[in-house]
Amino acid sequence: MQTEARVGMAAATVDGAAAVATRRYSTQQQQPQPQPQQLATPLHLLAGGVAGAVSKTCTAPLARLTILFQVQGMHSDVATMRNTTIWREASRIVYEEGPRAFWKGNLVTIAHRLPYSSISFYAYERYKYWLQMLPGLDKNSGLGADVGVRMVGGGLSGITAASLTYPLDLVRTRLAAQTNTAYYRGISHALFAICRDEGPRGLYKGLGATLLGVGPSIAISFSVYETLRSHWLLERPCDSPVLISLACGSLSGIASSTFTFPLDLVRRRKQLEGAGGRANVYKTGLFGTFTHIVRTEGYKGLYRGILPEYCKVVPSVGLIFMTYETLKSMFTGGASDE
Repeated sequence: MQTEARVGMAAATVDGAAAVATRRYSTQQQQPQPQPQQLATPLHLLAGGVAGAVSKTCTAPLARLTILFQVQGMHSDVATMRNTTIWREASRIVYEEGPRAFWKGNLVTIAHRLPYSSISFYAYERYKYWLQMLPGLDKNSGLGADVGVRMVGGGLSGITAASLTYPLDLVRTRLAAQTNTAYYRGISHALFAICRDEGPRGLYKGLGATLLGVGPSIAISFSVYETLRSHWLLERPCDSPVLISLACGSLSGIASSTFTFPLDLVRRRKQLEGAGGRANVYKTGLFGTFTHIVRTEGYKGLYRGILPEYCKVVPSVGLIFMTYETLKSMFTGGASDE
């Protein structure tokens, strides 16, 4: 959640985490360390957007499997769902839809990821700047205030980005959830059909679950990534930054997914309410949907699809950190050469 918020904002913590670890290590060594060169805003946004697009494209097959598992309980009986495995579902996609179907909805994913990442990074820097103007939260107020500013700023920026780009996220879910029968023929047709069949409010189905999950997702990602990266840099400062980002980012993604997955599942199912002219399954709000899933599928139903989600999160979050670090190094290197 979220998954979107987690991946979109995870890279925004790289500069802050590195700065904290550098301060700790320099204090221990009693030697001044050079300050990292800052990226210009357009390059900052470009690095974040490209990192998100690369990560999403590489993990698109696992992302689609996660979505298909998450929404099975809406129109399938429990006996059918028990017989479904990752391998069986992947084989069905290849046999019935072809290998390219693993990337179904990936174009709208990239269309969503680029503005989402750009808004996330820009809003994060703005919120962080405004928060640091408050008494007790300035840059010299200590580590606790520094981490708190990044967590609050990250949560607010995630909410901002998710709200502004949500219709594209909903369209992506509906395109990815289609199997044999394709009701939506593309991005523009899906947007038009949703507005025609469900009204403009239909583009924001599931937004409540999304915004509710953004805060915990960002907080967990920030806390776990910050703690692991800072400790790693303190103990092993000579290790590759790419390796550190890949490992710490993957672990933070697993921790965040475990905690927020039920909200992400509810979000996906609410997004598919009324899709293709089908009747609504969940006629109550967010908490009523939780109750309905537990009653009909058990508590395990809230974690339907968690295995492909884990398989997706490790490379996804790791790739976005690694790509962002690589592009940042390229851009700062190019800027210094000029």
